[in-house]
Amino acid sequence: MYKHLLVPIDGTPLTTPVVEQAVEFARDAAARITFFHAQADYGATGDGSLLQAMAPAAFADAAAGNARAWLARAAAAAAAAQVACETLIVVSDRPHEAIVEAASGQGCDLVFMASHGRRGWRGRLAGSVTARVIERSALPVLVCSVESQADRGDEQRALRAIRDEHRSLAAVLRAVQQALHDSPGRTPSDAQLMRAALFYIQAYPERLHHPKEEQTLFRWLRQRAPDSVAVIEGLEAEHRSGTQAFAELRQALGAYEAGEARGRETFEQALQTFTESQWRHMATEEKLLLPLASRHLLPQDWADVASAFESHADPRFDIEAEQSFDRVFTRLMNLAAAAAPR
Repeated sequence: MYKHLLVPIDGTPLTTPVVEQAVEFARDAAARITFFHAQADYGATGDGSLLQAMAPAAFADAAAGNARAWLARAAAAAAAAQVACETLIVVSDRPHEAIVEAASGQGCDLVFMASHGRRGWRGRLAGSVTARVIERSALPVLVCSVESQADRGDEQRALRAIRDEHRSLAAVLRAVQQALHDSPGRTPSDAQLMRAALFYIQAYPERLHHPKEEQTLFRWLRQRAPDSVAVIEGLEAEHRSGTQAFAELRQALGAYEAGEARGRETFEQALQTFTESQWRHMATEEKLLLPLASRHLLPQDWADVASAFESHADPRFDIEAEQSFDRVFTRLMNLAAAAAPR
């Protein structure tokens, strides 16, 4: 049985289903995963060269792009399933070669990937990165079957969007935990990262994630399945109590930044308590609430939920804020990578 998968991801709509299938495969096989992305060489472009000379910090962000955000969500999905994983980015304009080299260099025994296209099996592979990997790889390549975004039903689209938002929150929490681990001193080595992460952790659920859940998913499930009310009310209570828990976390960070006695220890305890409560909350939603929704919601209910979680033109929610939070998340993952010890 395979024990180490290389899973290339590219940030397209196929990324989420590929990650889900790879994590499930690895969990069943007791295998680990290396999530991989081949990044184009931005510095080799005219714009990139100019930006590198004029604004190195801005160049670093532009060159990093969204890759770390994609990989962070994938790693969070693996962690939720208790699958060991690591992530790897290389700069290459020939992704098929980079994938083959990474699989060999990381000691993988299987490449797990998808292919784009809707023209049947042969048409889907012809000329694709996947086909080139199959041609060049000495390792077996498992090409998983995934549906395009347009081909998926509203229920699957909604469920994947909800899980993606959970993975984003989980990735930011993991970044704070890692930043704390990398700061053995009396004050944080990267206070900017921690403050930005705490802003995201507080603001994103309150302004977007929780309202979308409560106004669509919870509302429809209350109507269709009265026996789910106790679970829903418990989750809503956790939404409200999270405000106080976060206030305590922010206060603890202030003491840690000020170098107060036991400041680091107090923040570490507050972070652990807050993080565990968030894990439990998301686990309740994914293991109890979402299966209830799958059993009871009607197609038109799922269409409404999918619209809320995916649409960039839903008047009920602050879409400009959502796009802004996407940028904040990407920036956070790049900050976290820059702060990590070399």
